[in-house]
Amino acid sequence: MATATTSVEVTRIDKKGRVRPDLPFYQGLPVAISGTRWLIVVAACAVAFAQLVLLPIPGPALLQQWIHAILFPVIPLVTLAIVAPRGWTAVFRKVRLGDIGAMIGFAVLNLAITLGIGTVVSQFTDLTANPIGDTLNGLSDGDKVSMFLSTIPQLIGEEVVTILPLLAILSVLVRRLHWSRGAALTTAWIVTALTFGAMHLPTYGWNLVQCFVIIGIARLVLSLAYLKTKNLWVSSGAHIINDWVMFAAAIGGSSLALLA
Repeated sequence: MATATTSVEVTRIDKKGRVRPDLPFYQGLPVAISGTRWLIVVAACAVAFAQLVLLPIPGPALLQQWIHAILFPVIPLVTLAIVAPRGWTAVFRKVRLGDIGAMIGFAVLNLAITLGIGTVVSQFTDLTANPIGDTLNGLSDGDKVSMFLSTIPQLIGEEVVTILPLLAILSVLVRRLHWSRGAALTTAWIVTALTFGAMHLPTYGWNLVQCFVIIGIARLVLSLAYLKTKNLWVSSGAHIINDWVMFAAAIGGSSLALLA
C-alpha cells in the first residue's frame, strides 16, 4: 500500500504499519508515467550521454567541459519535467543533516569496496587509469579548481541517467508486467549498473573486466544510496565525494587513480 504525502514526496506503509519513504512512479504516485513516456525519458538519457562524448563545442577545453557537464543532467531532467510536470521533482527530497552523513558514508563504503575489488582484479588483469589524471596534472591550479567544479553537474548527470532508467524499468515491470516490487527493483538495479559500466568503456580503453566488474559494483553501491534514501541529492553527493577523492589521488599519482 502506498500514498503520497505531497505532490512530489511518496511514502508507503510497511508490514509493521510504519510510514516509509518510497520510490516514485512505479505505483502511479505522485503521477503515473506510461511506457511510451518512459521510453522518451530513457532516450533523453541516451542523448545526454551522446552529447557528452560526441557533440563538438567550439572554444577552450574547459568551456567545452562545462557546457557538456551542464547539459548532461539538464536534458533528461527537462524531458522528465515535460512528461511528468506535476511529479518530476519526486526524485529529489529535502537534504537533512542525516543525508549529509549518508553521502559521506556511502562514499567511504564505495571507496573501500572499489579499492578492495580493484586490488583483487589487478592481480589477474591490467587496469587502465582514467585519463583525467593526466589532464589534471597538465592544468594550472586555477584550471584544476574549475575542472573539479565542472564535475559536479557531470556527476549529477551520471546519477540522473542511471536512476531515471532504473525507475523506468521498475515501473514497467511492476505496472505492465505485474512483477513483484522486489524482483523488479533487483532487476533494474543490476541492469542499470551494467549499463553504467558500459558507458565507461571508451574512458577505460574498452577494458570489459574493469568496467563491468569494478565500476559496475561501484555503481550498485551508489544506486543503493538512492534506493535507501529515495533522494537523488544523496547519491549525487556520495558520487561527488567518491570521485573527488579519486581525482585527488590521480593528481598525487596514487594507484587509486586506476579506479577513478
